Amino acid sequence: MTRAEEVIERAMAAVAAARRQRERHQERRKQIFGRIQLSGPLPALKRGGVQLSLRLDSPDQR
Repeated sequence: MTRAEEVIERAMAAVAAARRQRERHQERRKQIFGRIQLSGPLPALKRGGVQLSLRLDSPDQR
């Protein structure tokens, strides 16, 4: 086996190991997030309230 073939063999082994690790992590995430229950949508907020005015130009009023 030549040096280039050895390098290619080690690279392929590293890729396979990374793939196995990624698949294990995906499976673990699927199990963890499968147990989390998502709540329904939040109720819509009513618009049209009254905005209070601030009188910043006259120091006499409180």
